[in-house]
Amino acid sequence: MNNLPLVIENLTFQYRRRSEPAIEKINFSLQPGQVMLIAGSSGCGKTTLMRCINGLIPHSYQGEMSGDIRLFGESVVGMGLSTISQTVGTLLQDPERQILGSYVLNEVAFGLESLGISREEITPRVERALARLGIQHLRDRETFGTSGGEKQKIALAGVLAMEPRILLLDEPLASLDPASAQEALQAFRMLADEGIAVMIVEHRVEDVLSIHPDIFMYLDDGKMTYLGGTEGLMDVVDYRRIKLPARVVLERARQDPAPVFIPAIRPEVKTETLVQFEGVHFRYNEDGPEVLKNLNFNINAGDVIAILGHNGSGKTTMVKHTLGLLKPTEGRVLLEGLETRKMTVAQAAHTVGYVFQSPSQMLFAPTVREELSFGPKNLEFTEDIITQNVEWAIDTVNLKSEMEMPPLALSFGQQKRISIAAILAMRSRILMMDEPTAGQDYWNYQAFMDAILQMPGFDAVLFITHDVDLAVIYANRILLVYNGEIAADGKPQEVLKDEKLLRSCRVLPTSLLKLNMEYLPQTGRFYRAETLAHLQS
Repeated sequence: MNNLPLVIENLTFQYRRRSEPAIEKINFSLQPGQVMLIAGSSGCGKTTLMRCINGLIPHSYQGEMSGDIRLFGESVVGMGLSTISQTVGTLLQDPERQILGSYVLNEVAFGLESLGISREEITPRVERALARLGIQHLRDRETFGTSGGEKQKIALAGVLAMEPRILLLDEPLASLDPASAQEALQAFRMLADEGIAVMIVEHRVEDVLSIHPDIFMYLDDGKMTYLGGTEGLMDVVDYRRIKLPARVVLERARQDPAPVFIPAIRPEVKTETLVQFEGVHFRYNEDGPEVLKNLNFNINAGDVIAILGHNGSGKTTMVKHTLGLLKPTEGRVLLEGLETRKMTVAQAAHTVGYVFQSPSQMLFAPTVREELSFGPKNLEFTEDIITQNVEWAIDTVNLKSEMEMPPLALSFGQQKRISIAAILAMRSRILMMDEPTAGQDYWNYQAFMDAILQMPGFDAVLFITHDVDLAVIYANRILLVYNGEIAADGKPQEVLKDEKLLRSCRVLPTSLLKLNMEYLPQTGRFYRAETLAHLQS
């Protein structure tokens, strides 16, 4: 027992500015080679538990901690971060906060260099880590020019190069395309088979189940409500908060009252063209590779567009052109008939609201209230309108209790919702969101997506996502992007039925998509599993 990788006894932690414990009386142990999946709704204490294990609590986050944590029989009390990091490797939720190096090779080698390991040993360890994740082609790239998903892989490679004996993964799939997510999961299972103890915090429960975790922990409001094999999780997990396989949800939802159906497509669809891409090409450097290649498409009023595609396909680069954050190398982008080359970003912001993939790129104000007020003030809204917009936005993302908190003191999932609310408060005509569901439990992301799509004011909504189910439930149009080109553009029922095309673009069909395709002849459109359950009955 004393030599187990991890033993936690009666662990409780309360942040200094909080009135209630974030986690309370947590007890479990982890053996070599085991994979543990930890799930729970946003804010339930998952990340706090990770911080206690890797030493960020109490070294970086202050509060009151009781109980005991032992790594291979040794208590972490009094143990320095550098000592803990040689045993425990951590992948943070937001890779932007983990990447320090200018070049990929330097970044992956950074931890090893910090430990004073010789270059002769560093080089093969870095190469092994890059190969394990299939990103050798990124080896000599500048980190700032990589996509969010590529940054996630780079950060993970840096962790793997350290060869930790315990691996903590906080939402490791959040920024990965479906095929990359499966490859990463297989890598995690392989690491466990080599004797590493692996803990995965993840909202994409269905994906992690594919590698058959040995232990499942369910946290609710800081308390451990289930610890055991995955065979028991289907009965204890609230399917409204944690997304389970579609057929499981179908069967469980049939036992409950029918949900109120909220259509994703607003009934009044207009035909006005808001944005035009005309022969758009783009490269970041004059002699660099072409990231966008001859894009031609329009965004029209009434569109709810899901943008799908592999990591590094150009999705974010494309969307940034709409706001004028990037200008085409060739071709042009028209926003309400005006070329973005002739507009400032501030002018474009009156029409387009853009939620960045990483909330740390957006948040800066001392309180959530000031964060949400900043945009409307710059757009010169009246005080009454600012107050009204801020109240609506914070209610939409279900975080009213955090109004006076510093945004950067909140969890990643809460920061993501605050960044969305900050843009909602500006009430732009077009809302664009980059990975809006990253760090969100199923209930929260449904709640704010339902609210956004039902509120008047947004003429078009676009969201970049690796969550195919988000596209299934909410989109009325799919843009499938592959290597900087539009591989498909059309209704979800048409684009998503082509499994061969999806797989070639590293997009994998989900259980919900398969269920909807099975019933499409009767239903005529896609539904969430909870609604399908009662349409079938």
